[in-house]
Amino acid sequence: MPRSPSKFDGIAYREAGPDDGPPALLVHGYPQSSYMWRGVLPAIADAGWRAIAPDLPGFGDSPADPPGTWERQIAALQRLHEGLGLGPVALVVHDWGALIGLRWACDNPGSVRALVISDSGFFPDGKWHGMAQVLRTEGQGEELVGGMTREGFGAVLAQSSSGIDDDAVDEYWKAFGDEDRRRGQLELYRSGDFSKLEPYDGRLGELGVPTLLLWGEDDPFAPVAGAKRFHEEIPGSKLVVVEGAGHFVIEDEPERCAREIAGFLSAL
Repeated sequence: MPRSPSKFDGIAYREAGPDDGPPALLVHGYPQSSYMWRGVLPAIADAGWRAIAPDLPGFGDSPADPPGTWERQIAALQRLHEGLGLGPVALVVHDWGALIGLRWACDNPGSVRALVISDSGFFPDGKWHGMAQVLRTEGQGEELVGGMTREGFGAVLAQSSSGIDDDAVDEYWKAFGDEDRRRGQLELYRSGDFSKLEPYDGRLGELGVPTLLLWGEDDPFAPVAGAKRFHEEIPGSKLVVVEGAGHFVIEDEPERCAREIAGFLSAL
């Protein structure tokens, strides 16, 4: 069973599994928190792994740590990894968690023993979808995050995932809990220039670690074409497409995702 949430240097995290188990580091996407892994942590623990799922600064129970940029989030992940003394980890990432975690992995190749990548991109020629473009646009982004209500936020998530219930909305709404958190969302997206990935082109394949690609079949934000591109660029990677699931595949099909991730880790 997952333990009570802990904190290190202001970063909240959920944990499950034996203290002496090999570590798995799970990094959530936007606008979620470590709560998204609630259906996966027990399966990873049952497989004998120590699962650690942080709330990135400004999300969940971690306060904002301005500025909330891409680079600042990578530094927070590095700080947690070092502070907990994790050593080589299986890195499990979704959405923005992949953009953050995969840059960290490429910059710290000795700290990663396996990858699980879900519904994201990591390509220099990437394009932002409509809502992201709004967040990146001066004025429009401020209007969006400043005017967002709990009810409106819940409606957006309900349209995106059948698995996000009221409890999940309450957890993810914490990202709008104060002005620093709301501004951090804009700082994250406005620092998200895909040209920053040019130095990382081909680097994931060079890591040479076992990789699982776990994708929602009907993802409108990070389509399956991106998963197939990862599959081509990472030798020996395994691609699993979850039928009927969308972008929030872990929410839509938690049991299937838990089986796939735990099975992959068990085979390492």
